[in-house]
Amino acid sequence: MLAEIRHRGTVVIRNVIDKETAYGYQERVKEYAAANKERVKAFPPDSPAVYELYWTRSQAEARSHPSMLNTQHFLQRLWHSSDPNTQISTRNPLTYADRLRIRGPGDGKFTLGPHIDGGSLERWEDPEYSRVYTKILEGKWEEYDPFDARHRVKANMDLYNGAGACSMLRFFQGWLSMSETGPNEGSLHVCPMLRHSTAYTLLRPFFDAQSSLPNIDNTFPGAVPGTCQEYNPVTHPHLDLETTMVSVPRVEPGDYVAWHCDSLHSVDKEHRGDKDSSVLYIPATPMCEMNVDYLLKQRNAALAYSPPWDFPGAGGPGEAGFQGALDWSSVNTDGQRAMGIGKRGWEITEDMSQGEKEAVRYANKECFGEA
Repeated sequence: MLAEIRHRGTVVIRNVIDKETAYGYQERVKEYAAANKERVKAFPPDSPAVYELYWTRSQAEARSHPSMLNTQHFLQRLWHSSDPNTQISTRNPLTYADRLRIRGPGDGKFTLGPHIDGGSLERWEDPEYSRVYTKILEGKWEEYDPFDARHRVKANMDLYNGAGACSMLRFFQGWLSMSETGPNEGSLHVCPMLRHSTAYTLLRPFFDAQSSLPNIDNTFPGAVPGTCQEYNPVTHPHLDLETTMVSVPRVEPGDYVAWHCDSLHSVDKEHRGDKDSSVLYIPATPMCEMNVDYLLKQRNAALAYSPPWDFPGAGGPGEAGFQGALDWSSVNTDGQRAMGIGKRGWEITEDMSQGEKEAVRYANKECFGEA
């Protein structure tokens, strides 16, 4: 099973949170949005699907739920570093606060074509980021390890201040379902060939798609500064996207879907179901310096109920003064700690590598003032 997850880069984990609790998250979000409708923002504006909400009780409870933290821990432990001195801890998930989606039946306006996040040109342009893909660029793509974090922890994934860029390293992107949703019902599509699609992406600029002959110029198909890496049948014809992009299976409230940070993914062009397609976006983000640095900014935003640094309106009023606002003291100790809130740091144990110990010390010092 673990080998299959590493091969496919995508996994559905059932019953992470019990069905009634997860469905209740959706109901409370709707009540919260209705109670504060004059200030709640969502897009697309004429057919709202993604809500600019970050600090609802539902989101905070889901992120801090013991089963969610255990799931993130499990996913992060699929990763490793080929250098034991890499300052990263995969056993200690940090929280990245993202938005939520409630996509109504019949919606055809909220749609995302095939893409991967984490920048576009940066994969070639940033020296440290490009080292992630050294084996591919050497022509040894079969030896490429998508789960080696060694060079990712220092990679610059946003050289152009792109809209929607993520300041944290996400090992896996993911969402927790709050509804029953199946294929063609506003759900997710993925390309379950992680190593192959990554190799093709990195090598695509160096050959002509029609002749397959070398073509060394300044063209990087689907890569535009300040955006994600995009795909279509013209720019990346050999991926055969119509065939290789497959829908995730039917999910129930409480199921969690995760996909590797280099996985191609898209969203149904149209929601053909008869119920809301509702999710809370919750990735798996490990403890490393760049993630801790962002966590500190995010913590300030959280305590002010302001949108986080990566999102529209950052630093603004956000959800301050909303009816039904979250009381941070109601969040459990582990959930608070994953947010960098509270007084209790992370434990350092003897079985940790030197790099992991240094990562935990850095987090404890920056978040909790521990020497």
